[in-house]
Amino acid sequence: MKTKYITAALAATFALTGAHAQEKTLGFNQKIPEKIMTPDKVETRLGTLNFVDGVPTEETTKTLYDHLDHSRGVEAFLKFIPAASLEGLRLGSTELGATKSNQLIICDQLMDSNPLFLTGNTDTVYCFAFLDLEKDGPTVVEVPAGCGPGTVDDAFFRFVIDMGAPGPDKGEGGKYLILPPDFEGEKPKDKADGGEYFVAQSTSYVNWIPLRGFLKDGKPDAATTMFKDGFKVYSLAKKDNPPKMEFISASKKVFNTVHANNFEFFHELDNVVQKEPISFLSPEQRGLLASIGIIKGKEFAPDERMKKILTDAVAVGNATARAISFRDREERGRYYPGSAWYSLSTVTDYQWLDREIEGAFNFNAQTKFFYGYTVNTPVMMMRLIGKGSQYAIAFADTDGNPFDGAKNYTLNVPKDVPAEAFWSVVVYDPQTRSQLQTGQPFPGKNNTREKFITNDDDSVTFYFGPEAPEGKESNWLQTVPGKGWFMIFRLYSPLDPWYDKTWRLGEPKLVKDAPEKK
Repeated sequence: MKTKYITAALAATFALTGAHAQEKTLGFNQKIPEKIMTPDKVETRLGTLNFVDGVPTEETTKTLYDHLDHSRGVEAFLKFIPAASLEGLRLGSTELGATKSNQLIICDQLMDSNPLFLTGNTDTVYCFAFLDLEKDGPTVVEVPAGCGPGTVDDAFFRFVIDMGAPGPDKGEGGKYLILPPDFEGEKPKDKADGGEYFVAQSTSYVNWIPLRGFLKDGKPDAATTMFKDGFKVYSLAKKDNPPKMEFISASKKVFNTVHANNFEFFHELDNVVQKEPISFLSPEQRGLLASIGIIKGKEFAPDERMKKILTDAVAVGNATARAISFRDREERGRYYPGSAWYSLSTVTDYQWLDREIEGAFNFNAQTKFFYGYTVNTPVMMMRLIGKGSQYAIAFADTDGNPFDGAKNYTLNVPKDVPAEAFWSVVVYDPQTRSQLQTGQPFPGKNNTREKFITNDDDSVTFYFGPEAPEGKESNWLQTVPGKGWFMIFRLYSPLDPWYDKTWRLGEPKLVKDAPEKK
């Protein structure tokens, strides 16, 4: 009987062993989960990838490294648009002759459509300064009383401090002290604590300061005088004998401030990396740039293979940025449900942290903003009644079709626009994201500068097209056949009805019939 039990147990053991043997993966002692295995052939968007027992073939390895370098190039383009954009602004300033911090650019006759400048307005007097904290050290910026919105942004377009009306001087003017990233020693006491200056420390040597002055009686003269008399920039070390300020007019001038969309983009980016301290970028950011050959202290000199890959990567990155900018798939970016109007950003945080995804960084929001716009400040994202500015952008008509310069459109602006300072509409070129160049030097309409024809309900209807409708010239904005366009509706010092949407901007509509010819 005992022998019988032993025989049965052995039989069961051999049967179990045989079952396991049948389940073993070929070449292994046991069955290996299929999910961790790599087949000898894998079909992908890159084509067929070939492996020998999990090891890529030489040809597949080349394909994968080309793809890796390309994807890193695309990522670098999209993530570093802010840095390249600010470098473009710096290069544009030097093109006009502003190479020192006491040489300021001023649009004393407003900004017209001559310069290439991302979505600049035709409504305020711009005055720009560039700081070089590496050369000048701690730098004093005197802001005049009555100044409109102003900001300091670092070389990655990161916010440093506001100035003017939304800043700590609250429009009363004052002295600011901007410290370099490597400043050592005790920081000067801030004015809030009884000091002489409003103090801020930047994360970069290069900093951009755009200030805006409002029109008076529809003219720029008062704002121009305000800046020339009161906007001063000088090294703290020279405060007792500061250099004379120089103001360079940018009105009616042709110059470019827009970053490159070809291989030159990486050279612009390399300029920034070489200028700024290591601390300017995080290790992860530096690592991404190093993976495509941009390393501080080393020459950016890609070989023929890498240059070809990066040239294509810029093309794909630029195309992607345009898709994100002009055909945003984020419905929450619409200013009103189903509307043609979009906000500047799908998030309401100037650091691009998205509350709807647990405060994660929203890369597309950052790309969309900096591909088309300048100036980064919390004010643009905040609900500030009677201060700052707000924007609505339309890239297409109410049917979702992009604007065609050969066709005619209308936009109705209801009465009582909730803007304490002014409101305006300006048209732009989708290629350059700058003001649309037409027969109108200023392709915009401003309620403080123009007298509009109003409707019976006191609303204003604007007309867009190659030719003005008979008798509607004052409400007409010219477009160009063969070119697209988009528009921005601005409110300076916006009021409650804009934020709570009890006042609603009309939708841009295609006109089916052409206007009467003169």
